[in-house]
Amino acid sequence: MKENLLTDRQKEVLRYRKQGLTQQQIADLINTSKANVCTIEKAAQENIKKARDTLEFLYTLDANHLCTIKEGTDFIVAAKEIFNEAEKMGIKVRYDTISLINRMRDSNPERFRARYIREDIEVYINGDGEVYFN
Repeated sequence: MKENLLTDRQKEVLRYRKQGLTQQQIADLINTSKANVCTIEKAAQENIKKARDTLEFLYTLDANHLCTIKEGTDFIVAAKEIFNEAEKMGIKVRYDTISLINRMRDSNPERFRARYIREDIEVYINGDGEVYFN
């Protein structure tokens, strides 16, 4: 039975990429082509996205839709909107502004550039003030 969503080869490539190596450098190290390293890395990223989406679904089962943060919104403005909408629902968000921004950015890094949101984000909150982003 498969215990991980990533193969050993995918983990190896991701570790090397995290160390800052190029795909060509990795290909040379593991005796394969750059194109194969690209394919391995892409498959790993897709598996990670599927896992992240699955977890977000699980976490939002007991959460309510809070708001939609629109593309182009600054992080600070987004955080204020989240706090305001939660207050309207009578729920206290568990995070301060900086922690909320970090959580938002960490939820799906490719959706952000600098201080701005690159695509619309759906925000959910549960009764304990835990915030989720999809």
